[in-house]
Amino acid sequence: MQDLKQKLKDFNELVMFEHSIFSLPFIFIAMVVAANGWFGFGLLFLGALAAVTARNFAMGVNRYADRDIDAQNPRTAKRPNVDGRLDATSILIFIGVNALAFIVVAYLINPLAFQLSIPILLVLGSYSYFKRFSSLAHIILGISLGLAPIAGVIAVTAEIPMWSVLLSLGVIFWVAGFDLLYSLQDMEYDIEKGLHSIPSKYGAESTLFISAIFHGLAVLFWLLFVWAAGLGFFALVAALGSGFVLAYEQKLVRRDFTQIDRAFFTVNGYLGIAFFIFIVLDRMFA
Repeated sequence: MQDLKQKLKDFNELVMFEHSIFSLPFIFIAMVVAANGWFGFGLLFLGALAAVTARNFAMGVNRYADRDIDAQNPRTAKRPNVDGRLDATSILIFIGVNALAFIVVAYLINPLAFQLSIPILLVLGSYSYFKRFSSLAHIILGISLGLAPIAGVIAVTAEIPMWSVLLSLGVIFWVAGFDLLYSLQDMEYDIEKGLHSIPSKYGAESTLFISAIFHGLAVLFWLLFVWAAGLGFFALVAALGSGFVLAYEQKLVRRDFTQIDRAFFTVNGYLGIAFFIFIVLDRMFA
């Protein structure tokens, strides 16, 4: 039993389960808007399970693919995928189990979700390999998390309305923007190892500028989402408020690169939760 507990702890550290906070709120935002309110406990359970298994799959592929890179990077050398706690076979089994679980959950949701389940997994798995040949890896990560609201609305309506695309675009640029900030930590290592990233190719100042542009686009698309979905005051506050939060994040990182972890985990985590709460309030008082 003790060995099982330790193994579960190692897998939790492998995928950083707590970081699901970035995608879960936007899945549920899309579901709330699509249902114009409460969408039921069944979809709540299936939506959460789909999000968790998809993310576990994506992180598992990332850690498996990056074993050689992580082993040489002082920042990542103590991760379970490279320090001997989890071998390659265990990680591959973990990837397979979560992929199968995601496909089964999609099947239980509706036919469109099932049809899109494998293409979604292919997108999620591709991110891990982009840094080896393209600086667009930041955008691919954004697209991976940007699929969350699309998946949420499909679960409720089996359709993809324009407002969900705008919400998704906001998530894409939000995630790409904060991934650029996070990747500043590995800029020197990426240059040394010939890995492709915007910081390693263009430098810190250009990365900060591009990140700010991406975050500006995120707010713009979220405002367009509020308009296209016909939402009200609280949703507008959520979209505008996200702009102030992202501006604070940009300021935090520009002032001190040692604040990157705080900006990445804490600020972005609160943004998603607050956005979701305001959308719920908007539907409650519509």
